[in-house]
Amino acid sequence: MKNLLKVSAAFAFIAGLIMVIGGAWGISFTHKNIAQEKITTPEDSEIPGVLVSGPMTLKAQADIIREHTLKTTGGKTYAEMPRTIDKVDAAGKVVLGADGKAVQVPNTTRDMWVTATALTTALNLGILTYVFSGLFLLLGLISFWTGVVLYALSKKY
Repeated sequence: MKNLLKVSAAFAFIAGLIMVIGGAWGISFTHKNIAQEKITTPEDSEIPGVLVSGPMTLKAQADIIREHTLKTTGGKTYAEMPRTIDKVDAAGKVVLGADGKAVQVPNTTRDMWVTATALTTALNLGILTYVFSGLFLLLGLISFWTGVVLYALSKKY
């Protein structure tokens, strides 16, 4: 029993140490890579005028990108807009083709959603990286403490 407790303590302690190091590295890695982009939240965001580097500023930036995109598209999302729209001239009149039908052009406003989605996805993945790294760190501390307790119990038997 004593040897089982000591071996279990060693495994729990080592696993905890590895998880703590991995979790701390994940948080550091994420922070460094986000901060190097030098993104500052706009003045109309939930957290205005600060460097994006942590989970809360990542969320504020992702939310404001979505808000700005919705304002630009009249409240419509990518799926709600047509792929093509009628071409209009300088006077705002629809340009007709030789067949008398409206000439269709790509809807560039819809294309904005592709960029907005890519940016918000990257920002949201940064949030998830912080969460998983923090969870890994917490589980590492729990495992480390379990190793300490198991070792203490091995001394009693």
